[in-house]
Amino acid sequence: MSDHISCLSDGSPIEVVLEGGPDDLPRAFRTGRSTLTTRKLKIQHRNGYEHFELVNESADITPAIFRWTMRTKIAE
Repeated sequence: MSDHISCLSDGSPIEVVLEGGPDDLPRAFRTGRSTLTTRKLKIQHRNGYEHFELVNESADITPAIFRWTMRTKIAE
């Protein structure tokens, strides 16, 4: 997951969970461990990007839960 998701922490890997989004988003993207550096995630999927935003405010809370907010298409 660290190849696909990076998000807010002291650099130590924590559990990350994605909620919502398309049903066919690969399971490997939905859970895993990562170091956190941002509140928003953008994951390339099919011909666009799935956008997720951190919903729990404290870095002490694990897993870090990101909820799907929107989908954008890749410009051609």
